[in-house]
Amino acid sequence: MAVNNKVQLITYPDSLGGDLKTLHNVIETHFPDIFKGGIHILPPFPSSGDRGFAPLTYLEIEPEFGTWDDIRCIGEKHDILLDLMVNHISAKSSFFQDFLKKGRKSKYVDLFITVDKIWPDGNPPQEEVEKIFLRRNEPFSEFTIEKTGEVEKVWTTFGKVDPSEQIDLDINSPVTRQLLTKFLSNFSKNKVKIVRLDAVGYVIKKPRTSCFFVEPEIYEFLDWITDMTNSMDIELLPEVHAHYKTQYKLAEQGYWIYDFILPYMVLDTLFNKSSIRLYAYLNNRPEKQYTMLDCHDGVPVKPDLNNLYESSEARKIVEKCIEHGGNLSLIYSPKHKDLDGFDVHQIRGTYFSLLGADDDIYLAARTIQFFVPGIPQVYYVGLLAGENDVISDGDGRTVNRHNYSLKEIDQAVNKNVVKRLLKLIRFRNDYPAFNGDFKIMDSEKNEICLFWQKEGKSCLLRIDLENYKSVIEYIDDHGKVVRYLV
Repeated sequence: MAVNNKVQLITYPDSLGGDLKTLHNVIETHFPDIFKGGIHILPPFPSSGDRGFAPLTYLEIEPEFGTWDDIRCIGEKHDILLDLMVNHISAKSSFFQDFLKKGRKSKYVDLFITVDKIWPDGNPPQEEVEKIFLRRNEPFSEFTIEKTGEVEKVWTTFGKVDPSEQIDLDINSPVTRQLLTKFLSNFSKNKVKIVRLDAVGYVIKKPRTSCFFVEPEIYEFLDWITDMTNSMDIELLPEVHAHYKTQYKLAEQGYWIYDFILPYMVLDTLFNKSSIRLYAYLNNRPEKQYTMLDCHDGVPVKPDLNNLYESSEARKIVEKCIEHGGNLSLIYSPKHKDLDGFDVHQIRGTYFSLLGADDDIYLAARTIQFFVPGIPQVYYVGLLAGENDVISDGDGRTVNRHNYSLKEIDQAVNKNVVKRLLKLIRFRNDYPAFNGDFKIMDSEKNEICLFWQKEGKSCLLRIDLENYKSVIEYIDDHGKVVRYLV
């Protein structure tokens, strides 16, 4: 299928009104013409943690959210994007629970990665563990098998507790591939059009490597899953937080990738009132990308932007975001920190708050995003220009995960900044030049000047970085130049 080059929404199933039926009603009531690019519904499946990212199964929808009928109902007018966590599944899943009871005699034992699959003696050398790109203190968890009392050490890349709630899958196992095929077939049956392969960079475990984006094995797995989804009319979006050159390798293979560089570059541009770094980046990036400013995690820094920043400058950006109420997630692996100790993995906060809750600055940021080549995604909190939430659960990511009541949504859509954003989204969706040729125009360093053109239609964006005023000049249907102050 061809991805629709229009704006997409990213939302949790329960964040805009409480469940999927209400989400559908909210979209139909307030945003019927806004998300022509589709709706990315963050994991709506039964889950034991990580707000949906520790799924028990992909065959069911969490009853509190609704049913597959609700997904299909939204999908009648919008392309649906769902996540498949190809790297892991919940410890509470029926598959892992069977393993916990029966151990090596479980019919699901080959779904999981006991350490002896990688190191036959079951003892990974410390120097090899140190090479692994860690997302927690160590990549393993120990579990006691009910029937035998034996302790099994299995691979668990993610998770905030020990033992982890997220158990890694052995993607080389025929049992795992059968299960993934079953999950994707169910997606296809329910009219899902795009699948994000969440955490796909971690699926290859290999001795003496970082166990992250291991080549060429990662491409072999992607080839296998792509061949399958092509037959199902499903487009894939691999999700990889890695050095930008790793992302570019995926782009060279023809995959859509995420522009995880842009959110930081926009902060840098607006805080420093300079387009120099942004222009340098835009001149060298692949165009087949999904663009974003905000998401359910945070603004990526390391490893995504390695070699694209100076630590001293990045610290200033980070400090500014903290002044505006943001918080940080940090790199666990000592070997993956900068030599001077800079270790920021992501900056967390609503994008509106990180920019100082200033309407013009925020609209300038969104206008940059919409003029950069790619499929623009707008996170639901960003859609409503939400400000930082109170962190009540100890997870710094909740600062940008507010659950909106219907009353709060009604109030938010009446804010001037939101009305301006919706008008801008309509322009991005409907103006034909965005399917044409893109060009960066010469400008002073305190200006941004981006241009699109196709078959007699053109639009030129100018942003004055001294006052953050964004102006679009475009050719209308009568051939006249129209000046649009965003």
